[in-house]
Amino acid sequence: MELQNIAFVGLGVMGSPMAGHLSQAGFNVDVYNRTAFKAQDWVTKYKGNASSTPKLVAQNADVVALCVGNDNDVRSVVYGDDGVLAGMKAGAILIDHTTTSADLAEELAAACEKQGIHFMDAPVSGGQAGAENAALTVMCGGEAAVFERLAPMLNSYAKKTTLLGTHGQGQRCKMVNQICIAGVLKGLSEALTLADKSALDVEQVVDVLKHGAAGSWQMENRAVTMSEGKFDFGFAIDWMRKDLGICLDEAKKHGWTLPLTTEVDADYEQLQSQGLGRMDTSVLIKAC
Repeated sequence: MELQNIAFVGLGVMGSPMAGHLSQAGFNVDVYNRTAFKAQDWVTKYKGNASSTPKLVAQNADVVALCVGNDNDVRSVVYGDDGVLAGMKAGAILIDHTTTSADLAEELAAACEKQGIHFMDAPVSGGQAGAENAALTVMCGGEAAVFERLAPMLNSYAKKTTLLGTHGQGQRCKMVNQICIAGVLKGLSEALTLADKSALDVEQVVDVLKHGAAGSWQMENRAVTMSEGKFDFGFAIDWMRKDLGICLDEAKKHGWTLPLTTEVDADYEQLQSQGLGRMDTSVLIKAC
């Protein structure tokens, strides 16, 4: 069955452009946001309608997509008399683009199954720019048949979508993603600090290194701005600390520690205490 009616819950810097791409791709899109004026702003830019509760936005939807803040935010829009599960029809799909714990993904899958609803955990990577440019990477956990049905929808805002396994595996892949980012930023911060102390020209250094084994997205897109003290590029360290906490909790379940992740998390905690919690993750260089 073709999926045509989409409800999108959460219109932040990621969700708003994602829902916009769906509308521009020809899907029928209804939206809900806890801060109502953001939903009203969205419908002035795109073709669609705004609803006053998660339940109402979900009632006619073939797919309900979530993109909110954390585990508790997800639960607040999914459960209860006004939650999306109270409005969704049997056979519909709930897809969660929020970065959450794998435990929550498994919990939601079980709750959906009781109501005859399909579930897919599908955290994204690519940041605000990726959402705006329809260039996100989507990491999915769930059933292959559901993943295939969602493909036309996901392709409207993603450049890469992958099914990693059963429910929760998309979230676990996102944990790996965040650990990699943290490690790259830690190394880049130390390297740029050394470059500065050695009187090297950072732009020249980046131009040399980005073509070799040290090259990375972070180096190419953030090294120069880090050296210039510019840290207003979307993904705040407040959110990164939430994500790293999820990674550390998952590691504990396996009886393992993540030394580098723990160190970076402590650095970010220090930066938060200095009032820098809304700066983007590249502000890690200030902890060197």
